[in-house]
Amino acid sequence: MAEALAISGLICSYGAVRVLHGVDLVLRKGEVLCLLGRNGAGKTTLLKAIMGLVPADAGSIRLGDRELTALPAHQVPKSGVAYVPQGRRLFAELTVAENIEIGLMARGTGKATRDAVLDLFPVLRERLGQRSGTLSGGEQQMLAMARALSIEPQVLLLDEPTEGLMPSMIDRIREAVAELRRRGVSTILVEQRVDAVLPVADRVAFIENGRNRETVEVAALRADPGMVRRYVGVG
Repeated sequence: MAEALAISGLICSYGAVRVLHGVDLVLRKGEVLCLLGRNGAGKTTLLKAIMGLVPADAGSIRLGDRELTALPAHQVPKSGVAYVPQGRRLFAELTVAENIEIGLMARGTGKATRDAVLDLFPVLRERLGQRSGTLSGGEQQMLAMARALSIEPQVLLLDEPTEGLMPSMIDRIREAVAELRRRGVSTILVEQRVDAVLPVADRVAFIENGRNRETVEVAALRADPGMVRRYVGVG
């Protein structure tokens, strides 16, 4: 299968503290790749490095034929990579419509993109005039994803999108990720909960101490549940 994103030998640090130690990772076109690992393993740092928010000390990040490693952070979304950080980072005083408009303006997309995004999250159509800070946690997560998808990304990075959500909202987020795969969007998903991963992921990469220790198909993970215990410490 063709590669959407290829990371090779990626090394990143916070000051004198090295966090990523030569990460190698491939995201295939149209797949959902989940990053699993303990807290502090480097998963979020890896997403931030892809977005140019943490500079690389060495290594390569390629989106198709384009090298992203040296791009300034504001140029990465224009290349076709969108990021939904942990905590959502919405503009709480702006309405749902205004938050989505920010995404549309970032890459010059328009009404057709807006409609496609709202088709994915119909509840947001009913909330367009509502301030985003007054939405429920699940609705805020949907809006954060909608804003990211407004740039029409080839690759979507999601950092713990189901954290703190009720089961019905978790199901809705999973359905949205599955629909994005059908639309051809390639997704890297950081999650802590294995049960949130198995229904939607194609492969799982185990991140440990700033390295990709192993990448496996979800079928292999189902066949060997002990793999999660070895890398993450939970059953």
